[in-house]
Amino acid sequence: MPDTATSTPSHPGPDLAPSLLAWYDRHRRVLPWRALPGQKADPYRVWLSEIMLQQTTVAAVKDYFLDFTGRWPTVADLAAAHLDDVLRAWAGLGYYARARNMHRCAGLVVERHGGVFPSDEAELRQLPGVGDYTAAAIAAIAFDRPAAVMDGNVERVMARIFAVETPLPTAKPTLKAHAAALTPRRRPGDYAQAVMDLGATICTPRSPKCILCPWTEACRARRRGIAETLPAKLAKAAKPTRRAVAFWLTDDQGRVLLRRRPPKGMLGGMMEFPSSAWLEQPMPDLAAVRGEAPGAADWRILPGLVRHGFTHFDFELTVAAGRSRGSLDGIWMAPDQLGEAGLPTAMWKIARHALRHLE
Repeated sequence: MPDTATSTPSHPGPDLAPSLLAWYDRHRRVLPWRALPGQKADPYRVWLSEIMLQQTTVAAVKDYFLDFTGRWPTVADLAAAHLDDVLRAWAGLGYYARARNMHRCAGLVVERHGGVFPSDEAELRQLPGVGDYTAAAIAAIAFDRPAAVMDGNVERVMARIFAVETPLPTAKPTLKAHAAALTPRRRPGDYAQAVMDLGATICTPRSPKCILCPWTEACRARRRGIAETLPAKLAKAAKPTRRAVAFWLTDDQGRVLLRRRPPKGMLGGMMEFPSSAWLEQPMPDLAAVRGEAPGAADWRILPGLVRHGFTHFDFELTVAAGRSRGSLDGIWMAPDQLGEAGLPTAMWKIARHALRHLE
């Protein structure tokens, strides 16, 4: 019988940790935040990388990590940085609440912990932006604590090795119990990274390389021929679509108007082009949102749409372009200087759309 979301973890074979660690010693990924063999991991670099890697790929994070650690080599340096500088450096990485929480967290580590990250999972979870997964990852990788680290890669490995057919997210408690049961007391930090590497490079979502896997003989899903079907997932609800009109307003010098979004909520604290409210309704026409325009202008709608996908909704915009009729307070920037504004990706799409049609 397959495991269910409430079953007690049962071991699929002999102790699996030694074989995985031996595989890891030969095949570990070389990553800029990962300590070399024999070196002690830096908790700051571990924490920084784990925050950046939330909902983001390793390939996307590498350059950002190197840039951040070049600008702010220690947690004290990051805590002393201006939030605007941090947001600008983060621009394009997405999920901007992470950057704000990261800056707050650095300040609290300095203020409350003397610039030293706590090693206890419970204490780590008290820090802004640090949830169960991140706390376990820091405890295991930075402090070699036997913590069960559960990211998507580890969930997939556990679902397959134990043939857990209960769909996610219902299966999460069972998968975590399995992960905890396999976590060794010897080299738990290397083991945590080894399971993540196994999921990222061998036990991949499609076409897993079972013949190369150090756990292939113990894998119940492989024996039953269902490895590629796991982990099972409940069907996702369709994402709603929000729509708005973005306003590309220029002055007599050709500069474009920007504004800062509220500190909380979507793209909190980031720079943006003014827009109408983002609503789940048909695309508004210009007459309906003229009162939300940032100033008086002879507005005209540019051809086509700007589309962007956020985690919980899709976003569609039309862009209205106009020349300001008079002086208007605000943040004005030449188009060729927009790179200094730290614009999020959605705003860059608006800029490219406007510039393409106005050229």
